[in-house]
Amino acid sequence: MKRIVVKVGSNVLTRPDGKLDVTRMSAIVDQIVWLKRHNYEVILVSSGAMASGRGELHIDRKLDSVSQRQLFSALGQVKLIGLYYNLFREYGIHVGQVLTMKESFSTRGEYLNQRACMGVMLDNGVIPIVNENDTVSVTELMFTDNDELAGLVAAMMDCDLLVILSNVDGIFNGDPKAAGTQVIPTVNYNHDLSEYIQSSKSNFGRGGMMTKTNIARKVAEEGIRVIIANGTVDNILINLAEHPESTLHTEFLPNPEPVSQVKKWIAHSESFAKGAIHINAKAEEVLKGNAAVSLLLVGVTKIEGDFEEGDIINVVGQNGQILAVGRSGYNAHEARKLMGKHDVRPLIHYDYLYME
Repeated sequence: MKRIVVKVGSNVLTRPDGKLDVTRMSAIVDQIVWLKRHNYEVILVSSGAMASGRGELHIDRKLDSVSQRQLFSALGQVKLIGLYYNLFREYGIHVGQVLTMKESFSTRGEYLNQRACMGVMLDNGVIPIVNENDTVSVTELMFTDNDELAGLVAAMMDCDLLVILSNVDGIFNGDPKAAGTQVIPTVNYNHDLSEYIQSSKSNFGRGGMMTKTNIARKVAEEGIRVIIANGTVDNILINLAEHPESTLHTEFLPNPEPVSQVKKWIAHSESFAKGAIHINAKAEEVLKGNAAVSLLLVGVTKIEGDFEEGDIINVVGQNGQILAVGRSGYNAHEARKLMGKHDVRPLIHYDYLYME
């Protein structure tokens, strides 16, 4: 049985007037039911709470963006999950709601708790419907958008495939509106596509194609196949499963050497870092080499932050950019005392070190 995450974006589920497109939502449900009946385990990451809430309430006074987000999301999430419940119930399929926050992935314990929750749902034939809890996620620790959340869920649940449904056919090799521009059919996990990507965001979502591409590359690097396709095309999920060669989409080919489950968590934990480690040129050269190596304290030149043993820390290279993310084997006080010394255990063991 294949396990997949299907992420449905705001521009798929939202009408031009900003309200929820229930007809499109019903079509997506029909396709997910088809997948489930054809031996797929499906986790649905769905946007649409804001659009759903926006159609329920007319407000006379002006609200700031945070208040609007909280109000419409609180209203809309109830309606959204209710619609999904009724649509799937027509097929005798159970669904369960999983509202989460970026902070809920910040510690290994919380990460494993969420993994166990979704795991037991899948084991019992329940489709998890995942969304960010927009009523409380209003800080810098919000997900960039649901693409980031979907990527994290796909990695956490050891999925075979992540399908990101937007309102475009895939990644184009130029301006999609220009004559002669085509969809790029396949991309290797380590190929940089930034030259092709426009930085504009969608009308109703928080992210854009750059976010989708960055998430797709990271997830593919972890060993999971990723597809970006047009969710407004009829039967797109069924066509991708049955006729992929004749269905417009961009596929990110996965790393043939998948990373461990721990490293998948660490790979998405850069924003949770409690500190930063600056390293010298020699240590950077060794880390960038082909050999599997740990980060030793002899190569550390500066330590920032007040972290504990087991916390996530960023590794900063000579150019000031984050080079790697890892789980510290020391607290900050101990690490500072041993900085530059030989013959002590690694600051970050290779098993807990993820190169960016």
